[in-house]
Amino acid sequence: MNWTLAIPEIVLAGIGMATLMFGVLRKQDSTAMATMFTIGGYLIAALLVLTRTGGFGFHGQFVSDAFSAFNQILILSGAALASIMALDWNRSQGIGRFEFPVLMLLSTVGMMIMAGASNLMTLYLGLELMSLALYVLAAFARDDLRSSEAGLKYFVLSGLASGLLLYGISLVYGFSGTMDMASLHDLLMKPESVSPGLVVGIVFVLVGLAFKVSAVPFHMWTPDVYEGAPTSVTVFFATAPKVAAMALLLRVMGTSFASLAGAWQMLVVIVSIASMLLGAFAAIGQTSIKRLMAYSSIGHMGYALIGLAVATAAGVRGTLVYMVIYVFMTAGTFGCILAMRRKGRAVEKIADLSGLAANDPMLAMALAVFMFSLAGIPLMSGFFAKLYIFLAAVQGGLWTLAVVGVLTSVVGAFYYIRIVKIMYFDAPAERFDPRPASLSFVVAVTGLFTGFFFLFPAPVVAAAQAAASVLFR
Repeated sequence: MNWTLAIPEIVLAGIGMATLMFGVLRKQDSTAMATMFTIGGYLIAALLVLTRTGGFGFHGQFVSDAFSAFNQILILSGAALASIMALDWNRSQGIGRFEFPVLMLLSTVGMMIMAGASNLMTLYLGLELMSLALYVLAAFARDDLRSSEAGLKYFVLSGLASGLLLYGISLVYGFSGTMDMASLHDLLMKPESVSPGLVVGIVFVLVGLAFKVSAVPFHMWTPDVYEGAPTSVTVFFATAPKVAAMALLLRVMGTSFASLAGAWQMLVVIVSIASMLLGAFAAIGQTSIKRLMAYSSIGHMGYALIGLAVATAAGVRGTLVYMVIYVFMTAGTFGCILAMRRKGRAVEKIADLSGLAANDPMLAMALAVFMFSLAGIPLMSGFFAKLYIFLAAVQGGLWTLAVVGVLTSVVGAFYYIRIVKIMYFDAPAERFDPRPASLSFVVAVTGLFTGFFFLFPAPVVAAAQAAASVLFR
């Protein structure tokens, strides 16, 4: 059975259960201790992922390979950054409870299962474990009407997407007789085994997974949930779950249905173009920086999907590099947003950043770096993310995707650079409250990675290349 391949997930789940019991039995506030335990759990899990051997476990239900390891490390990094930033912010907003880091950890276990799934049923179990915890996290500020609304919207729409995904899986199983991804790949190499019902099943699976990465037209939950959920939860939503869902999309399409790329490629191209266009144009009129980041996230998922549309290992490599850079620049941006507090109250209007360079030059400089990177300005990490994606599109002959990507990047640069203009050239607004050291640490780490990625791209690209070689063989 080789259950040892799942030791990182088992250990992480065990730490989550132990932390939950610790929080319940301890009489005083244990939020800080619970957060430390979960961050320690992420570190232990990362070490276990890096040192475990490859192969299949649980009778082929679970796989350990370069692709799963790459995505699991990135998921754990995103979760750890979100946990560090959440601690002080939750306390200041009156939602500092030990259940928060535990829910985040259990959601992360689901994401790790998603990244290592080699069977459609394992995929669904991991997806639901992730989603169940995210429903609660979105509505965690239970006295805030917006948070409750965000949790309910995510629950209803995510439940619909899960139903579509499960229906797609049942169609695939019904028309192929297997849910094992490797077996599906071998079976579908024979043209006579491909039926119209199976292709419909693949479309439903693609729709269910597109919802999780908030790609158009399954994006409708994203702006409301990003804006309504506590900002500490929005950081988490914007990083780790996106990586897990994109990894799942790449795994399913690049393993099970790789031989049917001609049947689903055009659908991915349309979704990618629609996501890039909506992300670029819908963000222009936004006044809330959280809502702007929601539309920005939709656009970035459109760029990442270009790699899947190419349907080659080079395309997958581009997507994986994009996701690494996306996680760090998004986490850093939200770190700056979490620092936007006046008299203990969180503010989230873009106008609140007015003249920030005069009051807090270091925070303004960090946010400017992230904005330039999100816009894809050369030498910033975001430029290299788009470069690898567009190169893959050109090499794959998808010139339309590359041209649309470049044009929407130009449109997106408008609203990113407008924020820099507001910070540096508008009249200074009231100064923000002093920020905690934990927040400064995350902003500094992500800012250094974003600003100086051009000095050390080779390790990330090499790791992405090794992970991508597993798919589209």
